[in-house]
Amino acid sequence: MKKVVFSVAMATALNIPIAVQADTILYGSARVSVDYNDENPGLLDRVPGASDPAGYWDAVNNDSRLGVMGSEDLGGGLSAVYQYEFGVDLTEGGNFEGDRPKFVGLKGGFGTVTIGTQETPYYHVAGVTDIFNSGKTFTAPVWLGGSFNGFEIDVAENTSLGAGALTRYDNSIYYTTPDFNGFSSEAMLVIKNTENSPAYSDGIDVWNIAVKYSNEPFFAGASYIQLDGNNNVPLSTNLSVDLDLNQWIVGLGYATDTVSVSFMYEQGSLNQFGLLSHSRVENIQVGGDDATNAYLTGSYTFGNNAIKAAYGQLDPGVPNEGKIDNFVLGYQHNLSERTLVWAEYVGRKVDDNRFYGDQNAFAVGTQVDF
Repeated sequence: MKKVVFSVAMATALNIPIAVQADTILYGSARVSVDYNDENPGLLDRVPGASDPAGYWDAVNNDSRLGVMGSEDLGGGLSAVYQYEFGVDLTEGGNFEGDRPKFVGLKGGFGTVTIGTQETPYYHVAGVTDIFNSGKTFTAPVWLGGSFNGFEIDVAENTSLGAGALTRYDNSIYYTTPDFNGFSSEAMLVIKNTENSPAYSDGIDVWNIAVKYSNEPFFAGASYIQLDGNNNVPLSTNLSVDLDLNQWIVGLGYATDTVSVSFMYEQGSLNQFGLLSHSRVENIQVGGDDATNAYLTGSYTFGNNAIKAAYGQLDPGVPNEGKIDNFVLGYQHNLSERTLVWAEYVGRKVDDNRFYGDQNAFAVGTQVDF
């Protein structure tokens, strides 16, 4: 990533006192692909007697972003830290999407404390298996953290991380301990009792902790996340959700310059929601109290090339709801340290699940970091 530090001249042009300037890094990543997607509807969306829809081509944005980050030395071993990142849609023009990391805080011998919109400790464990480039490879049917345990649900879109995933939370307070010979821990509290946004509970909405060991080439981590939330919280005129969440995850990884292997296992509860159907409200159980997921990934690098593969199985833990098998194959060629091209196949095989059907997708894309 190329780092651009704003100059004193820029500070002067913006009429900002130079004495309070911090080193600020401008960064970004442009990620686009051309995808062919052939996805059968789940049983809930299937029209009786209708044939499965045909596959289609699409130009897809894969979580492109633009941001600034930096720190200021306050003396005595204390620093101010900040980050402000936006999602940028290169294919359809939607810019400055707000659910990407944005925070400010303090860092010192005690660790780091930040407040804002931030990645979760849960994702910092699950992310050991997030090795692919397409936004289709780490979404709702792939890991419990990407399923129906967020607070916004869109069962029709399955193209990228975002609302509905345990990837990032706004209104969050985050603490990270110092590193102790590779060992560290993290904690997050989410407080969303605001006048202009519905509260998820009557107090602390979400709490999430994680412990990690990271010492190349090894990684190990575990995380637990919980919400005792309100029931029948409206998401739209015909959709409401019971906001309860109780999940844990373990993640393991081994990575060298040539070979990487990673694995995660999750278990916990998934939310329920009511769906207005044929003028009546039905309480549809998306997941049970014993949903499980296992996901294994691997990669091999030779020269400027890498081949990647993954297999996983998600069980929603609901009687008469089938398991979801996921598999990914990928190839990546690095044109430089900042630019790469890639091709990936994403497959999903579903056994009688009401929300997802089989999927076969193929994507060819490029990524440029700066």
